Amino acid sequence: MAHPHRFRFAVELQGPFPDASWTETAREVEAMGYSTMFVPDHLDEGLGPLAAMAAAAVVTDTLKIGPLVLDCDFRHPAILARELATIDLLSEGRLELGLGAGWKRLDYERSGIKMDEPKVRVDRMIEHATVLKGLFASDSPFSFTGDHYEIADLDGTPLPHQPDGPPILIGGGARRVLRWAGANANIVGINASVHSGEIDAAAAQDSMAHRIDEKVRWVREGAGDRFDDLELNAWLAVAEVTDDADSLAALLGAMFEVDPAAVLSSPLNLIGTASQVAERLHERRDRWGYSYHVVPSDKARDFAPIVATLTGG
Repeated sequence: MAHPHRFRFAVELQGPFPDASWTETAREVEAMGYSTMFVPDHLDEGLGPLAAMAAAAVVTDTLKIGPLVLDCDFRHPAILARELATIDLLSEGRLELGLGAGWKRLDYERSGIKMDEPKVRVDRMIEHATVLKGLFASDSPFSFTGDHYEIADLDGTPLPHQPDGPPILIGGGARRVLRWAGANANIVGINASVHSGEIDAAAAQDSMAHRIDEKVRWVREGAGDRFDDLELNAWLAVAEVTDDADSLAALLGAMFEVDPAAVLSSPLNLIGTASQVAERLHERRDRWGYSYHVVPSDKARDFAPIVATLTGG
């Protein structure tokens, strides 16, 4: 029996490939067989996600585009809804909408935006997503009153191409976010928790297989009967096609105080020969349900043959 979720792959890009323009890069990503081009939303790196997504959509035909993920603290949802609906409309339904509560301390410190405690940021993200979905849903006026946003009889115009709006991807590593994502998102990115505001040893340790077991349970708790309808997404912190996986695993293990074997088994790392990579992807789908993997931009070409072989399988 075929697995209920077929493999697909995305590339996360801060900018174009070194030897290409942005539009040339988008066309190449599409030609290599990737499903999606994702753009991050950090103030210290890369292109502005909204303009970058629109430009990529204009020059491609099948490539999905999306942010991974928009920090809900940076933009008011009533304004953002209009921009996102426009991108979805002009791309004829190729937008995937990644949303997050913010985690990178540097974004807040350098911009002067207040970084509230996690509970407040998550509360705001939930309200933000509720407003976006409400404005996407119909052409009748939408109203909402919450602790962070208040919308009064606002028409969601233009309407997105996709009925009720683009699929929503929620990424996170903590119990509350993952339970809420299970109940409300279409795609769930099960990631490490980044409590310190930066990628560190604690975050690496939180990406190990036994921790992912627990995180998937949280998603199941929130999802209930809809769990099998969810697509689980893995943002790959490390991706390498290599004949010497053990050496790289040993280096990473020493860096992050993790056993090298655990490095290789983490679903947020993908290291090995092409055949080992394929085997690990099948194992991870069987164990956790991961079917949607995000490859770093500098490894997109290396992984293209694997993408071509596994996509849809």
